Amino acid sequence: MHIGTAIVITGVAALAAALCLLLIGVVYSEVMNSDIPPGVANRRKLHVVHCVLVGIAVGGRVLERLGLCSQLGFTRWWIDLAHSRKRLPPPGLRIKDLMFSGVPVRVYEPTTTPYQRRRALLYFHGGGWVFGSIDSYDEMCWHIVKETDTTVVSVGYRLAPEHRFPAQLDDCEAATCHFLSVALRDFGVDPRRVAIGGDSAGGNLAAALSQRLLKRRDGRLPPPCAQVLVYPALQMADLNLPSYQQNHAVPMLFRARMAFYFLQYLNGDTSVCQDVLEGRHVPAELRPRFRRWLDPAGLPPEFLGRGHRRPPAVAYDGEVYHVVKEGLQPEVSPLLVEDDVLRLSPPTFVLTCEYDVLRDDGVLFQKRLKDLGVDVIWHHVPDGFHGIISFFGQGPLNFPAGQRAMEQIVNYIKTL
Repeated sequence: MHIGTAIVITGVAALAAALCLLLIGVVYSEVMNSDIPPGVANRRKLHVVHCVLVGIAVGGRVLERLGLCSQLGFTRWWIDLAHSRKRLPPPGLRIKDLMFSGVPVRVYEPTTTPYQRRRALLYFHGGGWVFGSIDSYDEMCWHIVKETDTTVVSVGYRLAPEHRFPAQLDDCEAATCHFLSVALRDFGVDPRRVAIGGDSAGGNLAAALSQRLLKRRDGRLPPPCAQVLVYPALQMADLNLPSYQQNHAVPMLFRARMAFYFLQYLNGDTSVCQDVLEGRHVPAELRPRFRRWLDPAGLPPEFLGRGHRRPPAVAYDGEVYHVVKEGLQPEVSPLLVEDDVLRLSPPTFVLTCEYDVLRDDGVLFQKRLKDLGVDVIWHHVPDGFHGIISFFGQGPLNFPAGQRAMEQIVNYIKTL
């Protein structure tokens, strides 16, 4: 071998080894910064899943720095790859990929019962308004259809950062209104038995859409008969609630990452992320009103332990407010809507997980609904973490707590 060639090969190998060591070091550091409490079920499995996801994120960051691809695109590619191996749907199920008013949807229909006035669920997937797709929720939708004899419509709304608020909410509204207008004629669904729901960011969209439809009620279409909210993100006014403090470093959703997702959804200006975490974006005149709805005193006493402390007072920053002010409106923060709108909400199912930064959003939301006389079913998963139903039906990645959560969702849908 020519000496020059040997030198080049040695240099490339050394560079590759250095990159691998750097990747391993960064992944190790990120994983060490996580905190999986003893109460989380299947802690070792969650550690492994978290390591893999951190490795993908760090690998994408390295490739982005090298100018080869974006971190976001790399992460989405891996997610799509993970769901590319499709099982055949179970018998008794008909699946159609359609467009509802320009929005891609996947309709799952049971075929084992006569064509009649069935119930239906429009489902908005999670993923921080940035990730997720119809494909990634196939298994869950199959299960709901088979177990409840319900037609399920999974909505493929547009994602950030390519599309900002309110594009996602507008897509969910367009798909929902289209389905309500053709439900009986095209799908044998009673339009008065159509619920909306979603998990995480999808739960946010479901709650915000329910309120938007209530405000625009004109009699042409019936409102949703219920809303199914699975660990929903419901406000960005206070990211220091007890659950944010207690679970700030618990996978699959870190506290700082939630602020990042809200900002990506709004406008992409993540330079104010730390200010939002500290609460500098809320004007003094709004704080008393928000405090009524976000007071930790409204939480069950057992939720106030585990390291919770009152956050220090911080000064308001008008420049930060200007960047994020839309995030304090009910269409982004449905928990901050006025009572006269919230009391008109349909019957609601709320599922929360103990080890989730969004736990208190769901708990405070269901409490407000109950106080206003709305019919509410609240189910809490004491050993669950954020994103737990995303692993449902994923073979060895399935978590028993996720199975139990799905059983509660299924049982509620059967009552509609």
